Amino acid sequence: MHSRKIIIFTGPSLSHSEASDILRADYRPPVRRGDVHDALPEKPDIIGIIDGVFHQSPAVGHREIIEALRMGVTVVGGASMGALRASELHDLGMVGVGRIFRAYLNGELESDDDVAVAFNPETLEALSDSLVSIHFNFKRALERGIIGEDYFRELMKIAKDLFYPLRTYRRILHDAEIPENKKASLMSFLESEGRDIKREDAIEVIKYIKGLVSSDQDHGCETHGS
Repeated sequence: MHSRKIIIFTGPSLSHSEASDILRADYRPPVRRGDVHDALPEKPDIIGIIDGVFHQSPAVGHREIIEALRMGVTVVGGASMGALRASELHDLGMVGVGRIFRAYLNGELESDDDVAVAFNPETLEALSDSLVSIHFNFKRALERGIIGEDYFRELMKIAKDLFYPLRTYRRILHDAEIPENKKASLMSFLESEGRDIKREDAIEVIKYIKGLVSSDQDHGCETHGS
């Protein structure tokens, strides 16, 4: 049985080395327009889309993903650009994984701005925080009583109004007119218990693909078993 060719586009949500610890695959930088189309002659069995460019250059096209699906490639998306495209192409067979995908699918999230972050083109490391994680963590702080409803609304308004490359917890707290002691307790909550929702979903995508591969191998063993 041939080993499956798996191409996964990731970057700021989950580093290539962290992803490789879960599953060996051909990891590539965030997907751009044309990258999926250009990968098809390599005959991939599975394409995973986690991160993609939004504004620096044209985003990955629907048409090239549909082309991959028509050729029988399993295309799995989640966490960032992958979640957005999976929600749009769900009916055509693209597989979506994770909390962010579900939020796009049911209309809770609509804009690509919710998942956009700036990243270092050399290291692919995130340089800003995603609105989807910011909202999740501020909401948890509200539920814990660390901030009240008014402060929550103010913080979210500041976060939304910031251009995505400037969107960091420090910048949001700096711009907020909230008592310093509240800022300090919120910052300490974020540092100790803040969660990166995009990262969690990215790990789920890799694990989902790993599950596909191992179930195929299991079926292969049954078929070729003595």
